Amino acid sequence: MVTDPIADYLTRVRNAILAGHKTVETPASKLRLEITKILYDQGFILNYKSEDKGPQGTIKLALKYDRRTQEPAIRNLERASRPGLRRYKGSKDLPRVINGLGIAIISTSKGVMTDKKARKENVGGEVLCYIY
Repeated sequence: MVTDPIADYLTRVRNAILAGHKTVETPASKLRLEITKILYDQGFILNYKSEDKGPQGTIKLALKYDRRTQEPAIRNLERASRPGLRRYKGSKDLPRVINGLGIAIISTSKGVMTDKKARKENVGGEVLCYIY
């Protein structure tokens, strides 16, 4: 049993990138699907597909690499908040990842969104992870 499903998701993606895999498969949940949509919208992954096989379903991600250098689009995935230490920030105190080059994924009362969108909508929440 996984006690921190977001950390498990990030670790699966991180390990697939380090191994040079083109795709990675992870168990599905609403939160994982929202994080995946953000990664797709921000250009960190090529594509994703949600399947309803099995009792829980799966999400397949197609990872993105540079054509010439084969460097991954995702350089680092870092979990910010964790079950033992939740990190909440107000709209004025939201973190900027690498001075705006990366993204922080925030779980707000208006849904899961990037730090830039949360600042624009003037909402704070739990900082889930940093991606750059």
